Amino acid sequence: MEDRIASVRAQQIIDCKCRPAVEVEIRTESGAIGRGAAPTGTSVGMHEAFVLRDENLASYKGMGVHKAVDNAVNVIGPALIGMNVFNQRAIDEKMIELDGTPDKRNLGGNTIYSASIAAFRAAADAHRTPLYKYIAGRDIRTVPVPCFNVINGGHYETLTQAFNEFLIVPYGADSVDLAVEMAVAVFQQLSDVLTKHLGHKPQVASSYGYAAPSDDPEVILSIIQEAIDACDYTGRIAFALDCASSEMYDRDTGTYLLKGKRVSTDELIAYAKALTEKFDLVFIEDLLDENDWDGYSKAARELTHTIVLGDDLIVTNAALLKRAYEARAVDGFILKPNQVGTISEAMDAHRFAREHGMISVPSGRSGGVVDDVVMDLSVGLEVPFQKNGAPRSGERIEKLNFLMRANAASPGCRLYDIKPLLRF
Repeated sequence: MEDRIASVRAQQIIDCKCRPAVEVEIRTESGAIGRGAAPTGTSVGMHEAFVLRDENLASYKGMGVHKAVDNAVNVIGPALIGMNVFNQRAIDEKMIELDGTPDKRNLGGNTIYSASIAAFRAAADAHRTPLYKYIAGRDIRTVPVPCFNVINGGHYETLTQAFNEFLIVPYGADSVDLAVEMAVAVFQQLSDVLTKHLGHKPQVASSYGYAAPSDDPEVILSIIQEAIDACDYTGRIAFALDCASSEMYDRDTGTYLLKGKRVSTDELIAYAKALTEKFDLVFIEDLLDENDWDGYSKAARELTHTIVLGDDLIVTNAALLKRAYEARAVDGFILKPNQVGTISEAMDAHRFAREHGMISVPSGRSGGVVDDVVMDLSVGLEVPFQKNGAPRSGERIEKLNFLMRANAASPGCRLYDIKPLLRF
């Protein structure tokens, strides 16, 4: 089957944090249209594809992407016109070749990825089918269990919470609609629990969860458990953590920040292990620095009550995932296609994980967009669970509505049963 690319357009838009993003639109000879825009993260791994920005401080404090737009229209566009939109790999390889750098620095990983998504969406549109169904190659049978980042760590006026994300996972639901309802109820109850704990209403954090009320992860997990218990969901909602520890790592001393003190790799692993013995933790992501390979191998051995995931360690790169598999460093990885910069490369990482008994966990980025292609990947690849963010801002709510719509539109579809994967 063939449908050739007829035009490539691009423009600057803004993400949910009002930071500029490049949006690419591809049209084919049959009239099919696909649009793509690359989201960006707050916790960004050093091995991720390069995000090209204008560095013009007079516009969006240097965050503009007019150079990326120009590259999409004048460099990528002429090269892609006439290519078969159904040959995703050829399209992606053409852009990688045009760029010529390992991290997509010349054209911008954000430029290339936006064009990659646009082509992917145009191919599905040419088939007149939702992209998730195009990915699956049939009607979907499951939708993933959503995971919600309800309390956000980081630096605050009076404290620094070293762990970046505290998530709830409604694993005891029998439908995606109920999973969403349970999480929303707990998130809203959490406002009351935090108000009681703090003596005032909780602050909204930069990722739209509640600001961490303590520098002690154990205190925060206990507060969330209180909200779960108050909603009568005890034993049906578990936890997950994204530590984003590269953000709190001191390369000079080889230590991590934890509860206001510096600790070693071994101490941090021991602390995480103690948490898994006290709380039901589905997974722990980015427990260690993105270059601490030996530490990850030890963590994967020690943490037998939870799934160990790599994000900054892997950056959705199949070669790094293969290294992690050989080192027995992780049980799976966070699938963020913009980290590697093309759909084909992201799918290669997912395929490697699936073939080697590892888990792919698709995730949005903190600087999200409404039509994030990660949702089509989550549903089309029929993964066990995905990271959604807090149920508060529009693009995060849309991800939940996407799951419920896809489930309703697919006969016999059900919520993925993650209980066999749980280690607590």
